[in-house]
Amino acid sequence: MADFTKLRNDTETKGRAIQAASQRHAAPKEACRLFSAFQTAEAKMLKYAQDNQAWCGIPPQIIQQIKTSHDHTVEIRTKICKIAEAPQRPAGPSLSDALTGPVPDSSTIKPGRGGTFDTLTGSPVGGK
Repeated sequence: MADFTKLRNDTETKGRAIQAASQRHAAPKEACRLFSAFQTAEAKMLKYAQDNQAWCGIPPQIIQQIKTSHDHTVEIRTKICKIAEAPQRPAGPSLSDALTGPVPDSSTIKPGRGGTFDTLTGSPVGGK
């Protein structure tokens, strides 16, 4: 049982590292690395429990819980690592860049070509 406890403690330590990384919004590559380490530790614990179930008296429910948790970990790790491997999107313009356009001034305004709404040099209905 001491070996199982070591494996469980190692898995818990790696799980806490994932929680800490989540709280500080770690980059996907770091999260992938942490989940990979956690998945490996969890797999070792599951294998030990399955191999020594009878000898250690581990209830089948415990093994099923570990297996279900491990399957979920594999699923999450796959998604996170896929995101980490994806090429980074180039940064687009910021909101202020998108909202800031050229400022009209007297050198960029051509009088008389505005049509119906040319109010700078004529009437709002198109007359001069």
